[in-house]
Amino acid sequence: MKVAVVTGSNKGIGFACVRALCKHLDGGIVYLTSRDEGRGKTAIEELKKEGLNPSFHQLDINDQESITRLRDDLQKEHGGLDILIQNAAIAFKGKDPTPFAEQASISMATNFTAHLNVCRTLFPILKPGARVSSVASFVAPRLWSKISEDLKKRFNAVKTEDDVVKLMAEFVELAQTDKHKDKGWIDSAYMTTKMGVCALTKIQGEAMLADSRDDILVNCADPGWVKTDMSSGTGNKTTDEGAETLVYVALLPPGTKTHGKMFSDCKVNDFW
Repeated sequence: MKVAVVTGSNKGIGFACVRALCKHLDGGIVYLTSRDEGRGKTAIEELKKEGLNPSFHQLDINDQESITRLRDDLQKEHGGLDILIQNAAIAFKGKDPTPFAEQASISMATNFTAHLNVCRTLFPILKPGARVSSVASFVAPRLWSKISEDLKKRFNAVKTEDDVVKLMAEFVELAQTDKHKDKGWIDSAYMTTKMGVCALTKIQGEAMLADSRDDILVNCADPGWVKTDMSSGTGNKTTDEGAETLVYVALLPPGTKTHGKMFSDCKVNDFW
């Protein structure tokens, strides 16, 4: 019996991922998670009306105690975890008046640091054959085309999670004094965090090759331009269509040798 967790899944792409996994994992257990218990349980009821039977667990990825509770419950109830879809993220609207320095700090805290905390807490309970699928974005290749050559060299040189952490921290620090563009970065906190997820995924995927547990894959996926609250309802994909590549990566068959890559439209996108 497979056990799956989707972070940030009471609505949008995460909700669609839960729906798809419930259909694919016959007899499996799929956890819909939400910061707010009320909204999460409302989402559960919506899926039950469709004849599906997801489970619920409260999860706030910005709260380490919440992440730890999830880990402990998964270990106690199921002996670990088979599928993790890391969907939870935030994005400031284009016309948001929040100063860029704050946008950089807040975006990085959720989209990268909290993401990493979930990885570090839940990866130890991944079972052999587990799959991790993290939400990246088509904006990561866009960022790659715009940052300086020096930054590209530094991204290409990362060897550890801490190397990526240092790059992301540098961006936030420079943004506090509006000097990030002078050092080769661009004016987009969201793009930067998603590039961080791609770099982190590369490191984590390669690290799993040396793990004693067999056949664990860590990859990320670009859902495309999806009509969600985050995109203000714009986009050319429905949430179910946006979930397709994420779920594809989460269900890669045994023996797949694709580690630490970003997928777009269910194919590897080697943009860097």
